[in-house]
Amino acid sequence: MSMAWVRKTYGVPAKRGMRVLYTGDGRREYGTIRSAKGGHLSIQLDGVGHTMPFHPTWRLEYMIGGDA
Repeated sequence: MSMAWVRKTYGVPAKRGMRVLYTGDGRREYGTIRSAKGGHLSIQLDGVGHTMPFHPTWRLEYMIGGDA
């Protein structure tokens, strides 16, 4: 499923290269959206050398306009 599918289905502004703030696991971590696959976003958290799958609406804040 594509990034456009994720945007339409979940009503989020997700775009490749967009910064996000993950607030799960009791911590706040910034990362960058790298791709979309199977209805999830592949996000590379800062300081991590690989991407991880995240649900588009689960404890993610989308940084619009360079907030991060």
